[in-house]
Amino acid sequence: MEQVAGKVAFITGGASGLGLAMARSFSAAGMKVVIADIEDTALQAAKAEFSDTNADVITMKVDVTSREAMEQAAEDTIAAFGKIHVVCNNAGVAVSGNVSEMTYKDWDWVMKVNVDGVVNGVVSFADHMKAHGEGGHFVNTASIAGLLGIAGLSVYNTSKFAVVGMSEAMRVDLEPFGIGTSVLCPGVVATNIFSSERNRPDQLGGTEANPLQLAGGTVSEEEREARMKEMNALDPSLIGDMVLHAIQTNEFYIFSHEEFGQGVSSRAQEMSDAFSKWAAFKQARDA
Repeated sequence: MEQVAGKVAFITGGASGLGLAMARSFSAAGMKVVIADIEDTALQAAKAEFSDTNADVITMKVDVTSREAMEQAAEDTIAAFGKIHVVCNNAGVAVSGNVSEMTYKDWDWVMKVNVDGVVNGVVSFADHMKAHGEGGHFVNTASIAGLLGIAGLSVYNTSKFAVVGMSEAMRVDLEPFGIGTSVLCPGVVATNIFSSERNRPDQLGGTEANPLQLAGGTVSEEEREARMKEMNALDPSLIGDMVLHAIQTNEFYIFSHEEFGQGVSSRAQEMSDAFSKWAAFKQARDA
């Protein structure tokens, strides 16, 4: 989808962090953008930001875990802009802690947002994108944690591995319709995911429940910034531009942190070696 000017993009989790960065990059390229988010204050700020420009951007309050809400969002987007060409299933949340300490509410909250949210985005928009015949693109936000198991991130890992696998299947399924797929797998980016519990529903643990503490948990802002720098936390604007480029060039994997390349390669090598080991086991057993 090299020519994006005038095309319509729908972004979940679009009012802050990665989603807002995508909205900025897309609108700068001449796209019409729908910013969907569950957080009122972030939506208001995003609306104010774009109202001062001539960008064609609207905001919607949407809960990605609700099938009905996502279907309504698709209808509202079509009503506003006529068609939908790009869908960024970007909304995401996280918790951390030993897998033995994770509760059903931890699992349910993260899986509902990170996995069901992507499923709802695909089901709500794919048929429309196929029907208008102009092609399109899905961008599913996963994480480097969708490729590498990380201690203390079992719930998050599970959700992001699911997004990567789903995206790999989507890539093949949707290609015949001229619809591309990208999966975004960043490392640490300077976003609000470290306080994602601010939007956690009461019935799933509420705002006082287990947060993501990868950046140090309850530390001072100065300490937090230092730890984020140590983890090479990137500015979201870079990710927004990378996503735009991936859409234009139909790139599937979007990797922002090259330092994780060796870990991914080592994992792949271990898997490859395991095939040989088990082949030898079978031969020895049958001898």
